[in-house]
Amino acid sequence: MLYKTSMYIESVPNRNSPPAILLRESYRDNGKVKKRTLLNLSEWPPEMIQGFKALLKGGTVVPADQPVFTIKRALPHGHIAAILGTLRNIGLDRLLGPAGNRDRDLVIAMITARLAAPTSKLATAKALSPLSATSSLGEVLGLGEVDEDELYSALDWLVGRQTNIEKALAKRHLEGGCLVLYDVSSSYVEGRCCELAQRGYNRDRKKGKQQIVYGLLCAADGCPVAIEVFEGNTGDPSTVNAQIIKLKQRFGLDHVVLVGDRGMITQARINEDLGPAGLDWITALRAPAIQKLVEGGALQLSLFDERDLASITASDFPGERLIVCRNPALASERARKREDLLLATERDLAKIEKAVKRSQRTLRGETEIALKVGAVLDRHKMAKHFALTITDDHFAFARDIEAIAKEAALDGIYVIRTSVAKETLSDEGAVRAYKSLAQVERAFRALKTVDLQIRPLYHRLAPRVRAHVFLCMLAYHVEWHMRQKLAPMLYDETDHEAAEALRESIVARAERSPAARAKLAKRRTEDGLPVLSFQSLLAELATLTRNTTVTPLNDDYELTLYARRTAIQTKAFDLLGFNPERTQ
Repeated sequence: MLYKTSMYIESVPNRNSPPAILLRESYRDNGKVKKRTLLNLSEWPPEMIQGFKALLKGGTVVPADQPVFTIKRALPHGHIAAILGTLRNIGLDRLLGPAGNRDRDLVIAMITARLAAPTSKLATAKALSPLSATSSLGEVLGLGEVDEDELYSALDWLVGRQTNIEKALAKRHLEGGCLVLYDVSSSYVEGRCCELAQRGYNRDRKKGKQQIVYGLLCAADGCPVAIEVFEGNTGDPSTVNAQIIKLKQRFGLDHVVLVGDRGMITQARINEDLGPAGLDWITALRAPAIQKLVEGGALQLSLFDERDLASITASDFPGERLIVCRNPALASERARKREDLLLATERDLAKIEKAVKRSQRTLRGETEIALKVGAVLDRHKMAKHFALTITDDHFAFARDIEAIAKEAALDGIYVIRTSVAKETLSDEGAVRAYKSLAQVERAFRALKTVDLQIRPLYHRLAPRVRAHVFLCMLAYHVEWHMRQKLAPMLYDETDHEAAEALRESIVARAERSPAARAKLAKRRTEDGLPVLSFQSLLAELATLTRNTTVTPLNDDYELTLYARRTAIQTKAFDLLGFNPERTQ
């Protein structure tokens, strides 16, 4: 008995001639599978043969004048994949909460959006929703429609988990006996209804604006671990005790070395907070204390005739180490700045002197003259360097040469103060630790400016403000890890050991490694790719699109296709260690 089965196209080798293209039919005869040739297609064009193959398999052939695929929508994807992939690689998604929790997914979306394109919560909600999406973020996370109320609810959920998340981050990045970097900054607030906003020392130079204050804890390598928000009129030293409680009680660290600047770790904080808590510390002396050391004979300026670092002791600081450093480059810069300010002050004071002496519209009255002089001195901060004579009808000024010389003698000199024994940490190590605070300053620059734009704040409720600041810190935590991986493509240093070897001493300015200098000079990486800033690299990654496509055969059936990666994108994802097409 004979049964027909199917038809197919077969290519048959033909010795030294092109293969024969045959249409064949297979059938079963008495239990054996046999085939026979129905047509020789060797003269057909290849595209016709391919179309015929598709027909035989039950498909439909698309006319030659129609595209095989049509892109319904193309969304920027590469930067989203890079951020989400890093967030998941470091396990931050697991620290935030269990999978399947919508609040957690919305928080992940806000962290990613804060890095990719920092905007308001309303704009973020629109960018995540399908109809108004500006990237693939909403699609990749499967969020569907999102409104700003959901985002605010997710912020409330996040701030309730802040304690546990920070504790988990501290367990990863801190350990007993380690250095912990701490510094404080502030950001201005729009409006007058924020519960935490107060007038205070405004680092943003926004006159008339209220602000909040926040303190950031980082590991010794600069990785952010925890952040805390305070009222805007809180002084820097007042925030230290809260960090001690956090380190000892919440993080369970019996002993760490807290590194803070000279305006934060004061004598009062040492006596009342750090000492009783049993924590060591590294800070620096303020200028009046250094001057007192010189006047008391504990600090001899002749120490620096042949060296730039010396360890001394002083009766005013019992049981402590004082490491005195002198940086000639810093001394020259301070002298230049002081001379510029002196000249600017003299120019402005000369205008007042002229106004007092002129014959018309003469400036008169001791109070009136003093107010104008005070405004000039306050603007340039040079009051201590001028001798003034003010009467009702006379004004004269002159440089105080003795005061200027007294200050100039200490140019470039700073004193590191620490309770850590020399057997535990060398003099150079103590200076290096204090200079590590620059990494916290770098974090503040990322938080406040182009990367994350933590300011201005529009939130009114205290928990929402704290949630917003914590969200920005988590975004910088992801950025910090991304920078470590992507350093070869950025202007960042990649060979720290080589850079340190070139440094004449720990007091001298940090040097770039040969690899970093070559990268900066050529603007090219070792493999010939352009060197980019972090934001420029994210913009380049964003051109890797996630495309929703359809075919003319079935407009309801959608396929997801990705643009072909450029050399820069391929290098970036190789460094990050994952495939952007699998970031779902």
